[in-house]
Amino acid sequence: MCGIVVVEGKCLPGEMEKMLLSIKYRGPDDTGTYIKDNIALGQVRLSIIDVKGGHQPIFNEDLTKCIVFNGEIYNHKELRAKLKNKHVFSTKTDTEVILHLYEEEGPDCIKKLDGMFAFAIYDNGKLFIGRDRIGIKPLYFGVKKETIYFASEIKALLDCERVSVFLPGYYYISKEGFTKYYELPDKVSISADIKVITAMVERLLEKAVQKRLMSDVPIGVFLSGGVDSSIIAALMKKSIEDLNSFTVGMKGSDDLYYSKLVADNLKTKHNEFIYTWEDMLKVLPEVIYHLESFDAPLVRSAIPSYFLAKLAGEQVKVVLAGEGADELFSGYKYLGKIAEKKDLDLELRKITGNLHQTNLQRVDRMTMAHSVEGRVPFLDSEFLSYVISIPVELKQRHDKQEKWILREAFNEYLPIIITNRPKQKFSDGAGSMELLKEYAEKKITDSDFKKENNSRVRTKEELLYYRIFKERFPDKVMQCFGKTEVF
Repeated sequence: MCGIVVVEGKCLPGEMEKMLLSIKYRGPDDTGTYIKDNIALGQVRLSIIDVKGGHQPIFNEDLTKCIVFNGEIYNHKELRAKLKNKHVFSTKTDTEVILHLYEEEGPDCIKKLDGMFAFAIYDNGKLFIGRDRIGIKPLYFGVKKETIYFASEIKALLDCERVSVFLPGYYYISKEGFTKYYELPDKVSISADIKVITAMVERLLEKAVQKRLMSDVPIGVFLSGGVDSSIIAALMKKSIEDLNSFTVGMKGSDDLYYSKLVADNLKTKHNEFIYTWEDMLKVLPEVIYHLESFDAPLVRSAIPSYFLAKLAGEQVKVVLAGEGADELFSGYKYLGKIAEKKDLDLELRKITGNLHQTNLQRVDRMTMAHSVEGRVPFLDSEFLSYVISIPVELKQRHDKQEKWILREAFNEYLPIIITNRPKQKFSDGAGSMELLKEYAEKKITDSDFKKENNSRVRTKEELLYYRIFKERFPDKVMQCFGKTEVF
């Protein structure tokens, strides 16, 4: 896990160093750069795989190509086995596998990568840059005069004239531009037998979790006590005896109570942090800076995520989280009001396709703020492809609880009080959801809100966050920020 910066065009003296320094927390273990042919690559590294030998950029055998990489490739061992007869590997990293696969297959190599990634390959004076299918790992690009800049976070691009999102499922080639290589799969014919479906959901999710245990450093799990994170913890516990679980919340919150039940049931090494109103106010500017957004629902849920990542960072370098389940299994309450099957299917696809600007942005930014890598098994490509093909009328049945298929698939893994626990937004379960709303109502008068006349903000709470955001980010980067749905 890392942060990357790439410059195509004239890289001014000190420019690369400044950009890398702005995201140094993403990779505090190492720094590497390469500049040639009016192209510059830089990386700050959080060492996860081949801790000692994985310095980047990594070069091919004749030094004509090199790569900087942020993410994890879960099938890198299988790919390496197919490449080792044609290439001499100098590291044990998944990073080097991408480079040699590119040498063999060109841009099509990206379609064989199973994982989360944003990478850039220098190839004899040109660039090949790619981002993963769903956008688990972030990437942006900016333009200044005739130079194009790419970076893991917006804050590294603040000197650019304009900044945009490098969309998930795309790659970029010098002088050719952007090409889409992935979109959410169309519906395929699968069995409508619930027992068959739940068995497949169980099998594929367990496989997705096992992939994500790949690590040369300690690994743990975010545990809210909700059904999603509890399932992930239960599957991890099969392989990790001394599993560290992490929970945060305000005193008396639901998450603290339910997560302790799950931790005791699974016998994890449970860690918790109880935060206060004063703690929330103190970290709010830092949360917004790292999150790179003023979107109210996103900021609200990012605060407990920030404390959670900080807590985890004291014990581990890698955590698994439950993001993605609500989008795939129709977990949000508002989805229950959509009557037409076609409309529900479109909405689920929309919110899944927009995860890179909502929950995935929150997970990445809050974990990396504390130099922790977050992994999301529910968004495994094989698992996602299967679940998105489950008929929506099976996902949403008004005689069943939301996400009932997921609950049914894992009802023997957890206590019934957990599998029956209703969906709660993270900030709600942590006990802090309403406090910032109430604070904003007191802090910003009706007349102040009216005078602001700002189409970018919808509520007083969002205006509160926007004012903090503007202190660190200029207006020219505003086009990067999408709006989440109000759940």
